[in-house]
Amino acid sequence: MRIITGISRGKRLVTPEGNDVRPTPERVKEGIFSALHFDIEGRRVLDLFAGSGQLGLEALSRGALSAVFVDSSSESLSTVQTNIKNCGFDESAKTVRSDYASFCAGCGDTFDIVFLDPPYKAGLLAPAIKAVIPLMSDYGFIVCEHPPEIKLENSVDGFAVFRTYRYGKVLVTVYRKEAAHEG
Repeated sequence: MRIITGISRGKRLVTPEGNDVRPTPERVKEGIFSALHFDIEGRRVLDLFAGSGQLGLEALSRGALSAVFVDSSSESLSTVQTNIKNCGFDESAKTVRSDYASFCAGCGDTFDIVFLDPPYKAGLLAPAIKAVIPLMSDYGFIVCEHPPEIKLENSVDGFAVFRTYRYGKVLVTVYRKEAAHEG
């Protein structure tokens, strides 16, 4: 795993040991960032279920203003902290050990881009989408990585599917506020 482009291009990222973390395949990551290409610079990012932190770190490398990395695993957060340091993002990145629901319920921040890539079989994606909506800016994106068998709603609390991309056995569904992309 590495940073694809931006100021930390080519930096190698470490991943937690074991099978608890499923890193986003390079092709999928490239697709996500191609879709968000013009909407990253200066944005505030939340990498929920951070794992190794690769999605939030890629956003920082491409000019995001800040990123918050949240994971309930201390091993994952330790890995994220190592990757933040190796990429030189100490000033713009913050890590939080928490489950997604507690973090969202207690968070007073607003985010422009949220990455959701929970463990596929845990059934957390739909509730996580609902949990992050109050944290979203008016022109924010919720980017969800999931297998095709996980069916998502077309609209959730004022956010609608903006685009869905397929990369082999992985789907990436992007939500935006409904009024933000009408017209």
